[in-house]
Parts: sequence; C-alpha cells; structure tokens
Amino acid sequence: MFFSIIIPLYNRPQEIKELLETLTLQMYKQFEVLVIEDGSVNDAAEIVQSFTDKLDIKYFVKANEGQGFTRNFGFERAKGDYFVVFDSDCLIPADYLQIVNDSLATNWLDAYGGPDDAHPSFTATQKAISYSMTSPFTTGGIRGNKKGIGQFHPRSFNMGISRQVWEKAGGFIITRLGEDIEYSIRIHSMGFEIGLIPDAKVYHKRRTNFLQFYKQLHFFGRARINVYKFFPKGLKAVHFFPAVFTLYIIFTIIANVFCWPIAVLCNVIFAIFILLIFFHSWWKNKSAKIAFLSIIAAFIQLTAYGLGFMQDFWKRIVLKKS
Repeated sequence: MFFSIIIPLYNRPQEIKELLETLTLQMYKQFEVLVIEDGSVNDAAEIVQSFTDKLDIKYFVKANEGQGFTRNFGFERAKGDYFVVFDSDCLIPADYLQIVNDSLATNWLDAYGGPDDAHPSFTATQKAISYSMTSPFTTGGIRGNKKGIGQFHPRSFNMGISRQVWEKAGGFIITRLGEDIEYSIRIHSMGFEIGLIPDAKVYHKRRTNFLQFYKQLHFFGRARINVYKFFPKGLKAVHFFPAVFTLYIIFTIIANVFCWPIAVLCNVIFAIFILLIFFHSWWKNKSAKIAFLSIIAAFIQLTAYGLGFMQDFWKRIVLKKS
C-alpha cells in the first residue's frame, strides 16, 4: 500500500514543521507528503524545503479557497493507493501508518477515521480542550469511539479515503462549515465501507486558548446546520444537546435572579455535572489543574456550539435565508 498524505496549510509554518518532523519517524515508509499552501501570507516554503532529504515531499502554492477545496487540489496530484488527510496542528505517532496498513490488510475500509488525543507536551489548556472534545459528558465520547451514537463519520483532522472513493465520489463539495461530515455521509450513501481504526490516533493540538476554542466551536455549531441543508436526515436529536444545554444555563440564571424555587434543583444538577467533569478529567489526566480547566472548556464547548447551532438554525431553517 502506498499512501499519499495531504496537508492543507494556512499561515501555520511552525505547525507544519512539527508535523513533518513526526512523519520522518514513521515505521512504515511507503508514502509521499503533499503540502498545499492555501493562499498563506506567512508561508512555509523554507521549512518544507528543509525536509526534502528526509521525506518524499511536494509543496504547492494556490489561491485561498478553504481547506476542503485545498484537499481536493492535493487529491488531484496524489500518486497513492490511499489518501490520508491531516490537519496541520496534528502530531503523528511513529506507528500510525503501520497500524493503518495492517488494519486495512485484515479489515478493508474504503474510508476510515481515527481518534485524537493530547500529547504530553501540550499545555494544560490544550489538554483540557482535548478532554472536552472527547469526554462522555460533552460529546458523548462519539469522536473516535466504536460505540458512538449512529453512523461513524471520519473527521478531516485524521481521515483516509481510497483512490476508488476519490474516483467515484470525487472530493469535497463544501470547502468550510462541516465539509468533512458532508463528505463522509456522501461516501457512505454511495455504498462504500466506512469505519473507525481505533488505534490510528493522532495528537491534535486544537486551539491554544479558550477564546480561539470558543470561535472554533461556534463555527462547528453553524457547520451542523450547513450539513443539514445537504442531508436533512443527518440531523439527529443528539445534535440539539448543546443548544438545550445553553438554554438551560440561561433559564438557570433567570431562575436564580428572580429566586424561583426551581433554581435550587437547577443548581444541584449543575453541581453534579461540574463534579462529574472534574473528577473524570482528574482521573484521566492525573492533574487537578487540568480537571479545573476542563470544566471551563466543557462549558465553552457546549455553549459556543449551542449558540452557533441556534444562530444558523433560526436564520437558515426557520427564516429560510441562504
């Protein structure tokens, strides 16, 4: 199996340097790397050039179109039997490609996704954000979980597609706002086999502070409505949970301000939720500091997603604006 690794890049030269360093350590050597600069002002040309003696690497520069169409640009130029997509803010374990190759040899998948985790070198905030994105109390643990709710959808920070998928299904038709979910649903609807390779994990930095994290999750909430416009049946009850949680927070604040009796029950429920996150994160990360930050990250994640979801639900579904 020969792999083509596709990495869209936008103004993140230091990130690509760290990612490429991890690729030089891969145990499985049959791969090429395509780095596509998507209209960056702060490009990574010199950094990528420094890896030409360590990797089979190609560097392209194109006008800014967004990550979805930039991946398509890479697909069109890839030589591999299988295309692997990473975000530039990922670190790849040395056995990643070996795990994928061995898994596909024994249990073929036309497209796959893998989980993400926090690297020991990440900051406490990054580890808390990573926890909130994989916790059973926030996302339900459905990202990278074999027992997730409903059909598994690979996410573009860590996903792969066979050349046959590319030739039949084409590439991304949305460049932002849920492009990977739409692509996964479309691939599945065409009869291809999609699944999780649970050991093919990457270390995903995500955002380095809570403000950036809020903006990202607000965008994710809006993206879910964008995917709905393509696949209405893909919108499930679970996708409304962050919006319900956000409304519950607003209701609890109002109940406390006006001293409604139900405020006591609302506060108890919130206290239980906070304690569950704190002690679960403490157990998982072995750090009280990360556990405390995980509470903040969880509330930001749910409310930011909920507000973005409600914003575009109201605008694009209720008011039917484009």
